[in-house]
Amino acid sequence: MGGIGLALAAFYIWAATIIPESVMADVEGPATFPIIIAVIIASCSVWFILQPDPEPVRPSPNPLAEIGFAVADCLLCAILLAKLGFLICTARASAHMSGRLGSTPVGAVVTGRGLAVGIRVVFKLVFGLSLAVAPLGI
Repeated sequence: MGGIGLALAAFYIWAATIIPESVMADVEGPATFPIIIAVIIASCSVWFILQPDPEPVRPSPNPLAEIGFAVADCLLCAILLAKLGFLICTARASAHMSGRLGSTPVGAVVTGRGLAVGIRVVFKLVFGLSLAVAPLGI
């Protein structure tokens, strides 16, 4: 895990160095934040390498399957985003993930809808960002 983290940190730093400078850029430039994230990832990775867990617990196949389902759900959400819009995709994905984490079916649907609306309010109304809109306009 430490080696993977170091590789990821190196990739972040490389990617940050190829970000083009803009005329409207801050004093720090566009590479500062990714480099900060890379330093944090690298620091944690070095810790994992220097202080490994003496008795690691290997996960059973069931948690690995759950991770696979979560990745597949995120990919499905990304594929359907342009067709269904942000609210529907996010509500569906959040409800599915909530159900996988042990919520009741009604609780999963309520969580999914609430999370989708909450994220939309924050990103659209507070930050003014553009989100995918479905053909129905939602």
